[in-house]
Amino acid sequence: MFSHNKRLQYTVRVNESNPGLANLMLEQFGGPQGELAAAIRYFTQALSEDDPGRKDMLLDIATEELSHLEVIGNIVAMLNKGAKGQMAEGVDREAELYRAIQGAGNDSHVTQVLYGGGAPLVNSAGVPWTAAYIDTIGEPTADLRSNIAAEARAKIVYERLINLTEDPGVKEALGFLMTREIAHQKSFEKALYAIEPSFPPGKLAGDPQYASKYFNMSQGDGDLRGSWNQGEQWEYIENRDQQCAVDGGAGDASVNLSSDQMSVVKQAAMRTASNPQADPTTGAELGASADSIVVGRSGKQKEPASGKPLH
Repeated sequence: MFSHNKRLQYTVRVNESNPGLANLMLEQFGGPQGELAAAIRYFTQALSEDDPGRKDMLLDIATEELSHLEVIGNIVAMLNKGAKGQMAEGVDREAELYRAIQGAGNDSHVTQVLYGGGAPLVNSAGVPWTAAYIDTIGEPTADLRSNIAAEARAKIVYERLINLTEDPGVKEALGFLMTREIAHQKSFEKALYAIEPSFPPGKLAGDPQYASKYFNMSQGDGDLRGSWNQGEQWEYIENRDQQCAVDGGAGDASVNLSSDQMSVVKQAAMRTASNPQADPTTGAELGASADSIVVGRSGKQKEPASGKPLH
């Protein structure tokens, strides 16, 4: 059961109308790193959580994220308030009003026309919110890691938004929301490390013959060794031959087919086979001028596709 308190978790004080900034704030309202995505992610995780402590934590944080959605929505609405009135009442001449909403920058003119200066569930580019933002997989050790990363991403977006405004009230509110991302990240990390063991995720152990191998697949200038690929716990493999068919097989793909299936496969392969001796004339060649000059890699002129000598 949800119960709404009309008082915001943090007081919103906006110094002046700024539709362009309002549009950028939508990133945290209807964007992939936004408050609605966080709230739904944690709420759905809580529904299937069997551990009472984690379930309580997820419900608490999910509900707080909804309160953050309310704070961001109010910031958007207040930043749009002046432009919303102008748009609704048509107090300016058409050309002046058009210049005003265009001059706000980014896509704010779109949200003014489509959503009347409200707080739509879109990101700052106008892309609608989608449940595809929710990456819950139903395994606590994986979901908690995803939650930690989600809080980190949201914090970075808040930092960028703070750097975009000089409005002291907006900065304060955004600073509060950014700080709460840190608090949530700490809670998720504590919950993750309280699961013993929490790595690797899930129940099954990895195959030991592959679990500690590091394949140097991208070789050249920039190769660097560190704790992620050197030490007693790692077998560093840079030999190209040793990176192929590591299972000891031939390194190709095969399938067992019945004789009937094999016959049909061969029949289809023969029907669609390319003749390596053929040199058909292509549409591109038909459209080329007979006197077109072909330049080779050396920069010297070569004979054109028509085979006629150059003049």
